[in-house]
Amino acid sequence: MACKRSGVRAPLPPPNLEMFFLYILWSESSKKFYVGHSADLDGRLLRHNSGRSKSTKGGLPWILVHSEEFETKQLAVTRELEIKGWKSAVRIHELVGERPA
Repeated sequence: MACKRSGVRAPLPPPNLEMFFLYILWSESSKKFYVGHSADLDGRLLRHNSGRSKSTKGGLPWILVHSEEFETKQLAVTRELEIKGWKSAVRIHELVGERPA
């Protein structure tokens, strides 16, 4: 006996609604940029400015000067590593424009 198809399709998994961000922070006190990635940009900035991030607690306060949005974490990480690979802050200045006063 042949098997009949019901015509009902299995539901598709929900789309990945989580976006990932590459971000660049500026510290006026240390005169340095910090490049990172996160799925929670606002929360990450708060952690940087609360002193809970070991790598940035010496440059408080940090301000967000640039961000880019990506559909996957891997794309955000790839962009982060690209920017971190730049050997000169001049390229970062070109990307974000003039640093804040």
